[in-house]
Amino acid sequence: MAQSDNKKSDKKDKAAGSQNSGQRKPQASGMPLFYSNPEPLEVKKHTGLSLRKNFGFGFTHDVNAVPINLVEMPQVCHSYPIAFSPDGNATPVAILGLRDNENLFVDSQGQWERGSYVPAYIRRYPFIFSEMPAKDQLTLCVDNVDNVIEKSNEQPFFSADGTPSELSKNALEFCKSYHFAAQETLEFSRALQASGLLIDREAQIRLPGNRVINFSGFKIISAAKLAEMDDHTFLEWRKKDWLRHVYAHLFSGVQWNRLTALLNERLEKEAA
Repeated sequence: MAQSDNKKSDKKDKAAGSQNSGQRKPQASGMPLFYSNPEPLEVKKHTGLSLRKNFGFGFTHDVNAVPINLVEMPQVCHSYPIAFSPDGNATPVAILGLRDNENLFVDSQGQWERGSYVPAYIRRYPFIFSEMPAKDQLTLCVDNVDNVIEKSNEQPFFSADGTPSELSKNALEFCKSYHFAAQETLEFSRALQASGLLIDREAQIRLPGNRVINFSGFKIISAAKLAEMDDHTFLEWRKKDWLRHVYAHLFSGVQWNRLTALLNERLEKEAA
């Protein structure tokens, strides 16, 4: 998601890039968002290692949009605008910020905005499934980076006898649920892309001091085109329980005002 600001200042740009909770890391080329060194979770390699306690959400500091699953949309719409990627995949995303490389829902200490739903893609980190084509199976992986993993017994991946800890078991179940939800989302996204309901959209955000931010590079569902959907397709989408997610997307449009308010608060702090 991209933005342009017709009245940028050096002070603003510097402040937006300087808030660092100490937990950001470079994005590795070709890796999923947030991940830089995912590797299969194995007894031999990870016994004696633990997940750091309270490593926070600082790893999300530099993103202004994150993928979401279909099942989350009724919850996401209460906190964030929901949009769809413009790349032909129609991936649903939660909009987290209005400026490039800025998440308005995480502070400099890596704490998430109180009362706001945290998308599953973020809560899943640092675990992820990796496809192993040779074995035709999914393998649980963990992002092996120093700010996430430590040598201790605080939150171990494996117990002393080599069996998976509760942490690893819970991570496995969460990734299973996420994978299933992602497959459902993919089916919906393909149908949505083919439906002709999506239109390009640009949000124009007006800020104090005659500043205007043009936030572009995303698609939304046209309410007008949805009203013209043929009965057969409408009933099919209703049977698949897609309509309530479509309406959640439409309702989420009110959250652009919330993003504007959060950005104004941050600009005031930067100017102080």
